Amino acid sequence: MYKCCIFDLDGTLLNTVHALTRTMNLTLAEFGLPPVREEETKRFVGDGYRNFVIRAFESRGAGGAQTEAACAVYLRYFQVNCLYRVDAYDGIRELLCALKERGIRLAVVSNKGQAEASENIRQIFGEDCFDLVLGEREGIPRKPDPTGALYAAKTLGAAPSECLYLGDTNTDMRTGIAAGMDTAGVLWGFRGREELEAFHPRYLIKDPMEVLDILREDAGGGQVGRG
Repeated sequence: MYKCCIFDLDGTLLNTVHALTRTMNLTLAEFGLPPVREEETKRFVGDGYRNFVIRAFESRGAGGAQTEAACAVYLRYFQVNCLYRVDAYDGIRELLCALKERGIRLAVVSNKGQAEASENIRQIFGEDCFDLVLGEREGIPRKPDPTGALYAAKTLGAAPSECLYLGDTNTDMRTGIAAGMDTAGVLWGFRGREELEAFHPRYLIKDPMEVLDILREDAGGGQVGRG
């Protein structure tokens, strides 16, 4: 039975596309480059801010020697804008309350920096919602390396087989599967069904409350159909 739910952050718990796009466009403007659209941001993010910067700058015909300077500028702007128009997706707050009532341990594993990930969670969900928030930090490789997910499971006293891992990108599918966890692709986030299906996660879900169906079926020994 599942004892723990491990969530990706951007595109899974929180719609952060406005904050990410604003930060990137302020960075691009400082280098005299045109802005990105939110749909581009959704494609460019998922495996750390540095790769986001590289992809955005390359899409504007820049990069190379500018990358290091651009990364520093991005981080400076992100410290100010990391909460710009950020909010939970519909149904997420209700899901988290229901999971806590059932005694499920809750963790976040994100490629966002530790300080920004913690601040996003604190501002939107409060201090006590999650048992662990794990952002990018020294000693734990970025996803899709499964180290962070496995660390979260161990910290919360759960075996990988007792964890449900939820995310919205190919990075998350690879992370959960590599960690040996049942993996759910969420269809309300930054990427589409086709990308997630390619990795054959155990579940695909259209609405956060479908997680409760998964838990009920797990407890009863059944199997939830894929969304």
